[in-house]
Amino acid sequence: MLPGAAIFFYLHDIELADILHSTQKNYFNFTLVPFGTSFRFSPDIFAYYFSHHSKEDLIFMSDNQNNFQLPERGALTIPMTNDYLFRALLQRNNKVLTGLIASLLHLSPSEISSVEITNPIVLGESTSDKTFFLDIRVVLNQNTLINLEMQVINEHNWPERSLSYLCREFDQLSAGQSYESVKPAIQIGLLNFTLFPDHPEFYATYKLLNVKNHTIYSDKLQLSVLDLTQIHLATDEDKACHIDFWASLFKARTWEELHMLSQNNEYLKEASETVYHLTQEEKVRLQCQAREDYYRRMKGIQEKFEHYKAEKIQSDAEIAELKQQIAALKKELEAKSRE
Repeated sequence: MLPGAAIFFYLHDIELADILHSTQKNYFNFTLVPFGTSFRFSPDIFAYYFSHHSKEDLIFMSDNQNNFQLPERGALTIPMTNDYLFRALLQRNNKVLTGLIASLLHLSPSEISSVEITNPIVLGESTSDKTFFLDIRVVLNQNTLINLEMQVINEHNWPERSLSYLCREFDQLSAGQSYESVKPAIQIGLLNFTLFPDHPEFYATYKLLNVKNHTIYSDKLQLSVLDLTQIHLATDEDKACHIDFWASLFKARTWEELHMLSQNNEYLKEASETVYHLTQEEKVRLQCQAREDYYRRMKGIQEKFEHYKAEKIQSDAEIAELKQQIAALKKELEAKSRE
């Protein structure tokens, strides 16, 4: 469902300032009768969302929410591995965010009472490398801090980068707080490449532990890596949690694939519908296309680098061979001079 559009269906005649001024509650709760869906927003996120969307935009989204049908076939306009689309999907649809996190953490959705993105962006607004947050920061059940990121290009720095994200999340204490009150921090990377080619794995989780007896040092730090290119290596546990379904969703390239995946899964169905709506919004689509252009440019640079690297290796080998030949000729000349 579209939270912003649906809420506007109820509140388009009410001034936001009046709502914020008149309530002393920590959260706004909305039940959407036509859709049977509930949404929970903190006042700051509520204000943030509404302050960046026009009445016309919200009416457009609401009108198009009620009557639509997903395409039966054909290629997706934007690949699901697009990091902007990934962020937009999870920011737009809290139910999808809940389902994904539940699977990745081996939880039942019923165990999740709340999940909130704390660094939202204005969807569709022009971004740059300095303003676009690739990682998504989430608070689970008002306790666990989660950092999510979709990474398409292998920049050969993921271990260091993910550790930086994790440490940033963990370093959360304010002056006067005890160390015991620190909240668990989890970093989860969804990678479209294999992090360790010599040890491929579909879904790997890392913790601090004793290298001799494997005793866990602390359960408050955790790193996980989902390799979207190794779905065939999914374990029975991965499949039981439907992690392979989510990976297949993100790797899907056609509407036929999305229909097949979402037939018996309400979360994947929600994800498919939300992606359709997002890619119909011109501003969001343009930002996704800008990211695709970035991927192509980065891929071209990497290919050139690999080409030059191969040429250098070849040149180094040829130089080494020439040096050996020169050394052999020198020995031959020295031998002749002694005769």
